Amino acid sequence: MSFNARLWKHIPTPIAEAPPLRSYGEFLHSLVKLRYRRAQNHGTLFLRNRPQLELIQRHADERAYGAPLRVLVVACSNGAEVYSIVWKLRRSRPDLKLCATAVDISKEVVEVAREGRYWPRENKLVSAPIFERLTEDERQSLFDVEADHVRIKSWIRDGIHWNVADAADPELARRFGGQDIVVANNFLCHMDPPDAERCLRNISRSVKPGGLLCVAGVDLNVRAKVAADLNWAPVEQLVEETHDGDPSLRRDWPWRYWGLEPFSRRKRDWRIRYTSVFRCASSNGLPETGSEGRPESTPSSAVAR
Repeated sequence: MSFNARLWKHIPTPIAEAPPLRSYGEFLHSLVKLRYRRAQNHGTLFLRNRPQLELIQRHADERAYGAPLRVLVVACSNGAEVYSIVWKLRRSRPDLKLCATAVDISKEVVEVAREGRYWPRENKLVSAPIFERLTEDERQSLFDVEADHVRIKSWIRDGIHWNVADAADPELARRFGGQDIVVANNFLCHMDPPDAERCLRNISRSVKPGGLLCVAGVDLNVRAKVAADLNWAPVEQLVEETHDGDPSLRRDWPWRYWGLEPFSRRKRDWRIRYTSVFRCASSNGLPETGSEGRPESTPSSAVAR
């Protein structure tokens, strides 16, 4: 396997993505997914997938002036994605009554995210170069400089509701249901496919009818199956751009189980397979609003593991 990996790095991208080698790559990736044990991590980045953020903003732009907008970020990790979304929405639509809620299974990482302080060096909870995709102007817009670290500006940080919760908990939709936008990126890929499928179905119940579900960083077979079963409508704007929007995932295919296969319109199901943003048709009869996520929540609440 290591020989194949070294050889693959020297093959030009157009050749590697041509049908014969692509098929071989898909075969290798299937072996990798079977061979390697999956494990969660808290590494993520600011503005990680810009095309997906653009689609979230477009959805917000459909709202009337001063309308409410409820956004839930599942598996929020160190907070970089939450703050990226809130920064994007509050800059573009400051008139909206944004209710942003973030959840993660780890109490420790929720506290890191809530604090909104980040150091240039990596540590056990911020194990990625989280600033690497930011321009200098974006850094200045997002952060205040404090001694040897930076902190998210208060106009972005204030008003976000942080919670400890398990994405697989059947009570998730009761607690946080009725969301206009639910974001569940880059953690389902670290689950075995049957668990990822059950978790994705559970998460989707928190989206209100007609709401948006953003789910990147997941086994494509799992996502396509659940989307078809639940009659999600693919948002076809920026499909290819969003699929390729996180270069780190594309770069890791086929040698990491989380690697993302090249986009291809040759596949009959390409529209649903490569779409990572969907409109959900049904809330499965769940309430329009959850019981949590409006007042500031205490991250010492019970968590189902």
